[in-house]
Amino acid sequence: MDYKDYYETLGLKRTATQDEIKSTYRKLARKFHPDVNHEKGAEDKFKALGEAYEVLKDPEKRAAYDQLGANWQEGQNFRPPPEWDSGFEFSGAGAGAADEGAFSDFFENLFGQARAGGAGAGSGGQQRSRQEFHATGQDHHAKITIDLKDAFEGATRSISLRSPEVDASGHVQLKERTIKVKIPKGITQGQHIRLAGQGNPGVGRGQAGDLYLEIYFHEDPVFNVDGRDVYFDLPIAPWEAALGAKVKAPTPTGVVGLTVPKGAHTGQKLRLKGRGIPGKPAGDLYAVLQIVLPPAKTDKDRAFYEQMEREMDFNPRAKLGVK
Repeated sequence: MDYKDYYETLGLKRTATQDEIKSTYRKLARKFHPDVNHEKGAEDKFKALGEAYEVLKDPEKRAAYDQLGANWQEGQNFRPPPEWDSGFEFSGAGAGAADEGAFSDFFENLFGQARAGGAGAGSGGQQRSRQEFHATGQDHHAKITIDLKDAFEGATRSISLRSPEVDASGHVQLKERTIKVKIPKGITQGQHIRLAGQGNPGVGRGQAGDLYLEIYFHEDPVFNVDGRDVYFDLPIAPWEAALGAKVKAPTPTGVVGLTVPKGAHTGQKLRLKGRGIPGKPAGDLYAVLQIVLPPAKTDKDRAFYEQMEREMDFNPRAKLGVK
């Protein structure tokens, strides 16, 4: 997937104001509209302009797009870096409400899925009377990343959130705020934490909107998560696999003892029931065995392997019918 420079598409600098973006798009859209421009490539240009404007006209989408910064290299396949939009507040449904079929893979990858369905319950509710106007504040949505350990034990964390706003000169700036969030024990990736009244203020006597935090886990160097189940690779020596052994193994909450059965093989799973992410029911923890061969670094090491070759009746390719 190629990176798309939306500013270049519109012929604008990244410092352009919102008014400059609007007026430039209107001028170019009239020039390349298929109804008035029948030159080859005009329709494709018109679609590209529309895609660029869909992002840059919206302060939230524009600020999120600008977050990518230098995290791309022209001419190479582009993938958003992990957690690129973590802590970024969006209001309403974001790009999910748009006709995603009209946009490129690049656009949909950044905006089409991340905020789809973002206009949750309670957003935009309105009440009218003859004398006054009241409206519920708009809900906000943000993705936050937490440590896997927090899901096992629960925690209270200070979370920094960024939301875009347009200043008096028409430029988009990021405003940062810090809030304390209670992470409940047993929360899983993709679940939401609702913070009542932390969205946009209401109008009149309307209540403030809510803030919904969607949970993601930081990439862990040891553990992989699937729902409430947790997996990790457990290296073992050949003699531990052949003879069986008692070994120490890590878990997100501490070290435990495990029994490796005799004749264990690479890929075999040892299940620790109920030791995954807490819940009703709790998930399981799986140690996936990986047999690690010691290197033959010295003459003594090599002599030991040669002795094994001579004395052990073992053909790892016997099932293939070859020696």
